[in-house]
Amino acid sequence: MPIVTIAHETGSGGPEIGTALAERLGYRFVDREMISQAARQYGVTEDKLAQLDETKPSLFERFDVETRQYISIIQSGLYDVAEQDNVVINSRGGQILLRGITHVLRVRVIAPFELRVKRVMDKMTGRMGESVDVRTTAEMVRRSDHEKHGRMRYLYDVDWGDPALYDLVVNTDKVPMEAAVEMIAGLVRRPEVQATATSHQAVRDRGLASRVRAALAAHPETRKYRINVEAEQGVIRLEGTAAIEKAADVARTVAGVVDVKGQLLEVPPIPPFVA
Repeated sequence: MPIVTIAHETGSGGPEIGTALAERLGYRFVDREMISQAARQYGVTEDKLAQLDETKPSLFERFDVETRQYISIIQSGLYDVAEQDNVVINSRGGQILLRGITHVLRVRVIAPFELRVKRVMDKMTGRMGESVDVRTTAEMVRRSDHEKHGRMRYLYDVDWGDPALYDLVVNTDKVPMEAAVEMIAGLVRRPEVQATATSHQAVRDRGLASRVRAALAAHPETRKYRINVEAEQGVIRLEGTAAIEKAADVARTVAGVVDVKGQLLEVPPIPPFVA
């Protein structure tokens, strides 16, 4: 069965559509629990994973090896969920990590800024039982948009709002939630997005490569090196300028790896300075 990823602007109704869609299809709707599961599996702090999942890293964090480890864990958590199929994934970069997989339908939910602010205000008012300041709410929504754009730019060097990243963009100012759910459910049943043996293998390959990256990022002898990892039917290919032999040893400890091939890349010499 197809996988659906839903990226959304704050206040656009994305989570509500995702929840209703999962119920309509008999799928699981996966949101924050994916972070909790990844934290338990890899033995790391859930709060740190959640922070990196929701905000762009600071300038210091971008050069921190622990940050790279946590990002690898978040990505591995998403692939673990995707490998199980029959799932609607709320955000978490699924539109990037699963692009090119034929049985993945990538949806983005949007709405005009003013409407999103009003929806967030209504929701907060109902939750807290008192009125909420418009200016404060608008700033919160604006900051959320900024963080999402910044995180996607840092992690994947893409514009989060680029429609080319999605198979369907839904504007909930024009399309009611029920109509959006019905439309997406209809697309999910189309033959063009049904899973095949090849597309399933592609998800497994990406998941295995991601788990190897997480293992390399956690190991004290490989975590400081940038090592490229690719997987094909259980065979891991490593490329880097250092620690390839140790990286191969670490990769062999990851469940699902059947063989490891490593290539040590030469560092190009620095040309002499000519006055």
